[in-house]
Amino acid sequence: MYSPLRNSRVKLSVGQIFWHEVGQGPNLVFLHGSWQDSSQWLRTIEHLSPYYHCFAPDLLGFGDSERPNLHYSIDLEVECLAQYLDTLKLRQVYLIAHSVGGWVATTYAIKYPDRVQGLVLLAPEGVKVGNRRGRWQTASWLIGKPPLALWLLRSIYPIAKLLGSQKKIDELLKFRQQLMQSPVAVELLFGRRRAEITAELVDENLPLLKAPLLLLHGSEDTPAALSLCQSYAALAPNAELQLVSPGESNLPQEVPDVVAKYIREFAK
Repeated sequence: MYSPLRNSRVKLSVGQIFWHEVGQGPNLVFLHGSWQDSSQWLRTIEHLSPYYHCFAPDLLGFGDSERPNLHYSIDLEVECLAQYLDTLKLRQVYLIAHSVGGWVATTYAIKYPDRVQGLVLLAPEGVKVGNRRGRWQTASWLIGKPPLALWLLRSIYPIAKLLGSQKKIDELLKFRQQLMQSPVAVELLFGRRRAEITAELVDENLPLLKAPLLLLHGSEDTPAALSLCQSYAALAPNAELQLVSPGESNLPQEVPDVVAKYIREFAK
């Protein structure tokens, strides 16, 4: 039976949270990636709403959720998620998450093991792999002030285009645009003291994860994304890694039917 998509907001102690909701059945909660918002999951949810009660919130500071002027951290996002689920009286959930959302979901599942029935993660952040220092240095250079990186990339672009080697510059310019449009993601991943970020990594706690874990990796995604998935698969005690082909860096929008199929089989 068709169920219309509902958009809602709720005021929590740290700020207002926006979410999409649709369907009936077991509870699936979808957390978006670093450069996305909850709309990332809507095409996947279309395939799942006849069988599940689907919730897709914008994390605090993202999308249509409030962006209060405070210090952002993974722990803050986890407590915000806990308050959100408590408010909606969701005691048992499956968490499906991408990138930084995967870091939040995993930390929540470790902290509240009796409330998570399973995890489905795509390129989850939060572990010591994937050239973290190199990505941090690149991000810092791209968003530095004054914008010397932007000036340099634009200056050499015509020459690179003539030589047929503009692909790398296009990638850097796209990454810079993502960084500029996602200040909270930048703070969580790159903008805090390195010691604070390291303290929130889940490497040491992943062996304590009780919930079953399914990792989905796009066959055309980056080597860094594969390293993240492989690290989670190696450290978590009940983990399975599946290759999705074809698939790049945003599987929920590229192949939503395939992602939904994996979720249905996992959450039976």
